[in-house]
Amino acid sequence: MERVPILKIGDILLVSIQVDMSDQTAIQLQEDLAERIVATSCHGVIIDITALDIVDSFVGRMLSTIASISKVLDAETVVVGMRPAVAITLVELGLSLNGIRTALNVERGMELIAASRADEPDEGADDEDTETTATA
Repeated sequence: MERVPILKIGDILLVSIQVDMSDQTAIQLQEDLAERIVATSCHGVIIDITALDIVDSFVGRMLSTIASISKVLDAETVVVGMRPAVAITLVELGLSLNGIRTALNVERGMELIAASRADEPDEGADDEDTETTATA
């Protein structure tokens, strides 16, 4: 069975799917990715599907499932490199890919994740400190 490599770049995990996704490979990817998100405390997952010529309903559901798992583990998912034929197929299959943002390439995907993290409020900020800083 082939495994899809998962690379860590800063606080982002990059998954580049270069093989045809059998059902077993897709299930293994979900498990491997969930483990890596927890192990690395990453905040973003980029799935590069540039090499995929065809996405069937199973792979589409797998992408949605990965996004859901990632979200529960506090990581945003961005799918990059989608070919026009793949986009058309996903729409024709009625797959909306809930919870997944898309970008044209890896660089734009990384920018999306960075921008969404910058928009989040700082959980460690203390309201009292913020007031003091604002009035000083």
